[in-house]
Amino acid sequence: MPENIEKCVGVKLTSLEDLARFASSMATMGHGTYIVHFVENEAHVYGVFAIFRDYYKLYGLPLFYHIVLEKPLEGNYLVLDSDETSERVNVSAGAKPGRVSIPIINLEKKPVIVEV
Repeated sequence: MPENIEKCVGVKLTSLEDLARFASSMATMGHGTYIVHFVENEAHVYGVFAIFRDYYKLYGLPLFYHIVLEKPLEGNYLVLDSDETSERVNVSAGAKPGRVSIPIINLEKKPVIVEV
């Protein structure tokens, strides 16, 4: 990989619920959405890649929205179930019908394009 490759801008979120809400908003608009997971300095990083389109004169600004946790999530999907009165975020072994289920993809190491 070229040494001069640009990195994504890291955007740290405050909660797992924020990550679930952001990822589910992308998924419900028809984008193929997944959450990546890797370990960095003994912390577990979960995040999604996004593009801030037409950023000034650029084609877009690559962003990595993420959270950092002390322990890994126990499951393969982040599941968001919401209605007009509440929102529930769960980690599940499988997808759940009628809810937004976003797969968690475990990476061997941090991608070189990510800055957290």
